[in-house]
Amino acid sequence: MAETAAAAPRSRLLFILPVLVFLGLAALFVFRLGDGDPSKIPSALIGKPAPVFTLAPLEGLTAAGKPVPGFSNADLKGKVTVVNVWASWCAPCRQEHPLLVELAKDPAIRLVGINQKDNPDNARRFLGTLGNPFSAVGVDPNGRASIDWGVYGVPETFIVAPDGTIRYKQIGPLTPENMTEFKARLREIPPA
Repeated sequence: MAETAAAAPRSRLLFILPVLVFLGLAALFVFRLGDGDPSKIPSALIGKPAPVFTLAPLEGLTAAGKPVPGFSNADLKGKVTVVNVWASWCAPCRQEHPLLVELAKDPAIRLVGINQKDNPDNARRFLGTLGNPFSAVGVDPNGRASIDWGVYGVPETFIVAPDGTIRYKQIGPLTPENMTEFKARLREIPPA
């Protein structure tokens, strides 16, 4: 009888302990996620040079009858550059695309794209249908360059200063709502 009396608190503890651990972890996740806005996740690359990379061009993509080049980190120097990571299979990329087309009209910036884990035919068709705002498109078939950039998922957009340092990161699509802040961040960077 004494054994059963001692076993009862122990079995209650074995039941309550996992529940307490779960509640503690849930509270930690809620606290760490804050308002739940993924675009507010800080990037460790802000203020640091763009990662070293070389991306081949999207084969068969042309503009004004000339092939659109790929690019490397060396091409990011000399002018304010906006780097957009996108894919044809990405629905938010399609939604933000008109804003990129409009942004590309600004002569003070250069807009380039990293096409992540995409079928080349689909990528060309995407740009052929919606318009190509990019002066260069680099293909990242296995996502390695995107990982080096700290990309969580497509789309993501970076502002790179003329000295090659990353100055801003927009996680998720550009929208009319966040475009005001994005353009303000662009204006903070003096041209080369």
